[in-house]
Amino acid sequence: MLPCAWGYSVAVIDIAAIRVRYETLSPFLNERERRLFAASEALSAGRGGIAAVSRASGIARSTIGRGLAELRDGGSPTAGRVRRRGGGSKPATETQALLLASLEDLVQSSIRGDPGAPLRWVSKSQRHLSVALAKQGFTAGYKLVGRLLAKLGFSLQGNRKTREGAQHPDRNAQFEHINAAVQAFHASGEPVISVDTKKKELVGDFRNAGRELRPKGQPEPVRVHDFVIPELGKAVPYGVYDLAANAGWVNAGISHDTAAFAVESIRRWWHELGAARYPNATRLLITADCGGSNGARLRLWKREMQTLTDQLGIAITVSHLPPGTSKWNRIEHRLFAFITQNWRGKPLVSHQVIVQLIANTTTTSGLTVACRLDHTSYEKGIKVSSAEMAALSIQPDTFHGEWNHTFRPRTPDG
Repeated sequence: MLPCAWGYSVAVIDIAAIRVRYETLSPFLNERERRLFAASEALSAGRGGIAAVSRASGIARSTIGRGLAELRDGGSPTAGRVRRRGGGSKPATETQALLLASLEDLVQSSIRGDPGAPLRWVSKSQRHLSVALAKQGFTAGYKLVGRLLAKLGFSLQGNRKTREGAQHPDRNAQFEHINAAVQAFHASGEPVISVDTKKKELVGDFRNAGRELRPKGQPEPVRVHDFVIPELGKAVPYGVYDLAANAGWVNAGISHDTAAFAVESIRRWWHELGAARYPNATRLLITADCGGSNGARLRLWKREMQTLTDQLGIAITVSHLPPGTSKWNRIEHRLFAFITQNWRGKPLVSHQVIVQLIANTTTTSGLTVACRLDHTSYEKGIKVSSAEMAALSIQPDTFHGEWNHTFRPRTPDG
């Protein structure tokens, strides 16, 4: 047994045991805690403990010596510090005074559109910024660049659709006109619907945006390329949203998105849901986009709407949203948005799957949706003559009659 200056004695130092204890605890300790652990082991080992712990852990003898001093000085003001005051490397922004300003200039010059900017024509990724800084004589890895960008207030952001082009001077007035008409129809118990065609969907085992819960590591396999499968084709969902009932109707077509298809979708909604829901209706208000298969200038849409008016025997008022405002159509965020959420991540492998997914769309606010498959083939390119247009019974509104007009039922000989 050999005496030790600290009052302990030890016959043999088990370096292997010290190494096991250090390797077990080291991942959970910070720099200061590893230093104190090594010092504690050295104390326990007695004479020759510092050298033994240094061999077992790889910690420098001087570091273990500082740990021993800290154990003796446990109550000092600096006892809680991981490193001694002034320890560690200096921040890169201190050792390279112009680094932050140069990084900001690189990003800002690209944002301003300077054609001579180093990163004007490439992605402003952290790696590209790191390379560009290196060309200016700075040393900054891409991770440091990321931290500095956050400090400057930059973050990864996508594009935002906010520019709608030139606005019609009566855009707001048209919205107010539509809102007033909706309120008047609701007050008198008359039906109001919003209509539009949802995005056409490829039918088959194609990728569908979004994610769905599946066993880990087992994503559903889908096709690499989005080419139409001839025997399956596409689905054309035309929607009707009943504002008062918070209920949707979708006519899933397999042919072309024509005005005849759009009006047939409204006709089917009326016969299946509308007539029973509004048995005393004398008029119907339809809000629709200004373009597409229900466009304000489309002759076939007007001819088919007149035919529907004659068949139903009630006046049908159509109010089109101003040009360039289709995203404000209520059916977009009251019906289509929830259908998209319901089938996210699910390949639309058949028309029947599409119908089932649409029909099972619900919300906590009470939305219900019905969906039917339309097997009719609708012809494209149908022309409507001026004589046919002259025979229509259309009453334009005094405010923008091209957007707002009412179809009146014609008499049998009219």
